[in-house]
Amino acid sequence: MPVLPDYPFRGLRFTHANGLSQHYLDEGARNAPPVLMLHGNPSWSYYWRRLVLGLRDTHRCIVPDHIGMGLSDKPDDSRYAYTLQSRVDDLDALVQHLIDEGAPERGWTVAVHDWGGMIGLAWACRRPERVARLIITNTAAFPNPKGQRLPATLRLGRDSRLGEWLILQHNAFARGAARWGVTRPLAPDVRDAFLHPYDTPANRLSTLRFVQDIPLGPGDRAWSLVERTGNELAQLGDRPMLIAWGLRDFVFDKAFLAEWRRRFPGAEAHEYAQAGHYLNEDAHEQLIPAVRDFLHRTA
Repeated sequence: MPVLPDYPFRGLRFTHANGLSQHYLDEGARNAPPVLMLHGNPSWSYYWRRLVLGLRDTHRCIVPDHIGMGLSDKPDDSRYAYTLQSRVDDLDALVQHLIDEGAPERGWTVAVHDWGGMIGLAWACRRPERVARLIITNTAAFPNPKGQRLPATLRLGRDSRLGEWLILQHNAFARGAARWGVTRPLAPDVRDAFLHPYDTPANRLSTLRFVQDIPLGPGDRAWSLVERTGNELAQLGDRPMLIAWGLRDFVFDKAFLAEWRRRFPGAEAHEYAQAGHYLNEDAHEQLIPAVRDFLHRTA
């Protein structure tokens, strides 16, 4: 295990009914209000490390690594269906396990980024009674507001054999995100920490399957859940919501931010002009105080 800067945590593991082991962080007092932080692709719980350090004195921070990601098991396709539905089911099982172990049934804050938004908001629409507030960062939980348009790099990974080869054999997706997902270059040891879980082609399968699962229309297997979640989001309209957005994200750009603001006009929004997709890397000095203040005011 390499040195993981700013990640002084003792991870825990939950074994699902299918026998797969999911790694997660559980930091802070067990009786503190829970904040569930959900990463996307190709990051892992390491992405949320600074927010965990910034909140664990007042909140219980729950940060899972999705199956195939981070320090969780990395099964092949014969052992796990790499679908959005599987991710939501995994999250539901993990949260239920924590509740069975004494976590509160209600009062959860859900913080999301990238694919974590689709996973977390689909779960929130399934279990709205458990959700007290939302923190939305560079993500979506509805069909692409730009229709079929995707950046060329995502199209390459989603729809071509060349893209598949680059992702599996050369870790192109994780390396590209570490380079182009920030406006402030990552320190070498931080970059290595982001890439650490994806050190072999077999360990990169989930990063590929996430890209291939991007839904653009009814023919895609994740489409029905994305469409349904988009239709059900309004039920969360009375929850306090903080939207924090890196404006230099070339994937989740201003069109996605505008859609969030259209759907939730009462949300508190913070825009970071010099931050990219990895908002927590580029703007953590501003983001952590904003989140702490939001949680304090909406408690």
